[in-house]
Amino acid sequence: MTDAPPRRSLPDSEVMALIELLFFAYRDFVSDPDAILAGKGFGRAHHRVIHFVGRDPGMTVAQLLDLLRITKQSLSRVLKELIAKGYIYQREGAADRRQRLLHLTDKGEALRHDLLAPQAARVRRAARELGAVGNPAFRDMLLHMISPENRPEVEGWLKRSRKPDGDG
Repeated sequence: MTDAPPRRSLPDSEVMALIELLFFAYRDFVSDPDAILAGKGFGRAHHRVIHFVGRDPGMTVAQLLDLLRITKQSLSRVLKELIAKGYIYQREGAADRRQRLLHLTDKGEALRHDLLAPQAARVRRAARELGAVGNPAFRDMLLHMISPENRPEVEGWLKRSRKPDGDG
């Protein structure tokens, strides 16, 4: 049995560079969707709701609250706007009529696609430029940036989210 090489800690300068790269990557990652959303009077909270409801049609308001970890008041405001403008609709739960099951309308699905397209293109381009297609290192790094106590929930979400998106 061979001993694994000792794990080395990143130097502070590299940690700072990675933090700043994350800031810049996030800035650019959200820039295209932000422009689309601004034209509709929406913000990033609207984007997250559209994204996750589109990935898991029929999710409950409670499930969305747990996933986004925002206040009920904030989610209510965003949902009210998205419903009023025809992007989301609610249905009563079959087993429990108090449940509100969330779905995208055709208009909501079109917006979800418009918001997702430039982000998917950016991720695909980065993976292609790195030769990282099929390489789990970036995915693993993102997963490990999530607090350890939250990882099982995120991994569960990734495994169970129902609506596939094209591999285009």
